[in-house]
Amino acid sequence: MKAGIHPAYNLLNVNCACGSTFQTRSTNKTDLRVEICSACHPFFTGRQKLIDTEGRVERFNKRMQKSADIKKAREVAPAVTA
Repeated sequence: MKAGIHPAYNLLNVNCACGSTFQTRSTNKTDLRVEICSACHPFFTGRQKLIDTEGRVERFNKRMQKSADIKKAREVAPAVTA
């Protein structure tokens, strides 16, 4: 291999959102922050875990609750016919 043409292979820390940290090597110069790692991924742990980073599940549940409330209100209130 030619000398001086390859990027530096640095040792860096990887920090997961679950709190797990480990070291790896990469051409990246800064530490990495990841949302999911092998310590918390459902494939490796065997546990189902819902990962919601943008609040989508919460918004969906609010919409579904609102829809259920409207349906319940329609059932309780008598239908008005002309």
